[in-house]
Amino acid sequence: MKLHISFIGLALLVLASCGPKDGTYTFRLCTTNDVHGRYFDSLYVGKSVSGSLLAVSSVVDSIRTADGAGNVILIDAGDCVQGDNASYYYNFVDTLSTHVYARMANYMKYNAVVVGNHDIEAGHPVYDRLRKELDCPLLAANALRTDGPGKGKPYFQDYLVMTRNGIRIAIIGFTNPNIKNWLSPELWSGMEFVSLIPYAQEYVDKVRKKEKPDIVIVSAHTGTGPGIVPGQTSAIPENQGLAMFQTLRGVDFVVCSHDHSPAVFQNDSICLINSGSHCRNVGLGRIELTVKDGKVVSRKLSAGLVPVRKENVDTSMRSAFRRDYLAVREFTVRPVGELSEPFVTRESYRGMCPYMDFIHNVCLASTGAQISFAAPLTYDGTVPAGTVVYNDLFTIYPFENRLFVLNMTGREIKDYLEYSYDRWINTVSGSRKEHLLKISYRPDYRTGSMSWSFDNRAYNFDSAAGLVYDVDIRKPEGSRILVRSLASGEEFSMDSTYSVAMTSYRASGAGGLLGEGAGIAADRIAERVTARYPEIRELVYGYFQEHGSVTPADIGNPSLLGSWKFVPEELASRYLDRDMGLVFGE
Repeated sequence: MKLHISFIGLALLVLASCGPKDGTYTFRLCTTNDVHGRYFDSLYVGKSVSGSLLAVSSVVDSIRTADGAGNVILIDAGDCVQGDNASYYYNFVDTLSTHVYARMANYMKYNAVVVGNHDIEAGHPVYDRLRKELDCPLLAANALRTDGPGKGKPYFQDYLVMTRNGIRIAIIGFTNPNIKNWLSPELWSGMEFVSLIPYAQEYVDKVRKKEKPDIVIVSAHTGTGPGIVPGQTSAIPENQGLAMFQTLRGVDFVVCSHDHSPAVFQNDSICLINSGSHCRNVGLGRIELTVKDGKVVSRKLSAGLVPVRKENVDTSMRSAFRRDYLAVREFTVRPVGELSEPFVTRESYRGMCPYMDFIHNVCLASTGAQISFAAPLTYDGTVPAGTVVYNDLFTIYPFENRLFVLNMTGREIKDYLEYSYDRWINTVSGSRKEHLLKISYRPDYRTGSMSWSFDNRAYNFDSAAGLVYDVDIRKPEGSRILVRSLASGEEFSMDSTYSVAMTSYRASGAGGLLGEGAGIAADRIAERVTARYPEIRELVYGYFQEHGSVTPADIGNPSLLGSWKFVPEELASRYLDRDMGLVFGE
């Protein structure tokens, strides 16, 4: 019997070592990225319908039906478990059930999922749990262990090799190397992150030498980016996708993500795919191999995007996960308080408004800090007056940022604000051709149609509370901010030290406001932190629970918030009316 088993094992080994038969082989690569918790097609309140994994599943199933399931590869390039009620619920509320994302990814038969920065933001309990619950590997070859017996080796699985019809397919995954500049160290403890250039090429070479793959796919949670500047060897750490496309050798597909910008690039030997975000598109690659004498003698590549019809969903999958949807819905429609006036987030770009007053109130009241820095994190949303349900808290505060307090000098605070407003506004002289807001007329990254939009990310437009200050729109960067006093009326001194509340994202150096603005070196920021508080959305929830209702009078106390405005006010108002009309159609 032992001889018989050994003979069979030897025979299987010989068969496995054989290359593919001569002929033509065609494979389809389907990609998603930046799903951000959009698992279900309903947004839980009202009749709103969104893009979802249910709709993606319908698209992928049709491709599998047309091309054969064995010829389709499905991968995700990260940011899967943050951004929506469903991901939050299974990250932090129901932590005993198998995570709904893992079950959905298993249902859809993903072959690999890459780690995104927002997946790391969920914390060790969440992503360590996903590693166990997914049927496919969670990939990040450049997240290296910094302690323990595996020091220097990947914390997550680094790559996967599949064999389909004798064709060996390698999928190598990388996460965003800039994570440490965005997230608190406890979220990524035990890891360090290596820049993708030149590390990705080194890893590709290692995998090709060891595994002898016929197809190589690199999937990285990195923005497409502007590529490599001539004479340089690297790209901005956050966005290295196009640089990888331009430099990688021995790779068929580069799958990018992170910046939510749909993109496809192709030349004779490599394709880049970025499907955008929130299940709006499925990236679709095609590769045709010709095999002769057991070797690949030619290959043809193509790539594109398939728009996802959000109303066309996999009904069997919807039924299978109906109980999960109902559990999330029950959690997110429960009342948390009352709002006497609506919160309209776009008003933040004009100046002080109830929405930003509320965020600053929560930050100051929760910490006792003297000053608060905060930005509008929902680009354009509204929470109507009336009963506020938990679902509305995701509009008020969409991210899982914690609240930190740092010590900063008056000079650093002033320079921080100068930097913030320079990303936000232009210097104007009164000409009708000028724009006060830094906006441009360009293609919308989601639709391609021309529209007016901000040049910079609005979630970096920090204002301050706890101060009385003016922003002079006629003056250049460095001389726009005039701080008149603290909110209490006390003198504000450039040489004094103040306690400042801000998000953990900002306190990690993200957006450059502390580094490039205030001039605090990234490796010295941690020394300034004096206190850490829970997630800001939970603090918002606690504020409603304590106060019951929120009115402008409750959150507009000038002795706490102080005040700020663009000056001269009449000139600023004229510019803002026109610019806001261009961007938002007001």
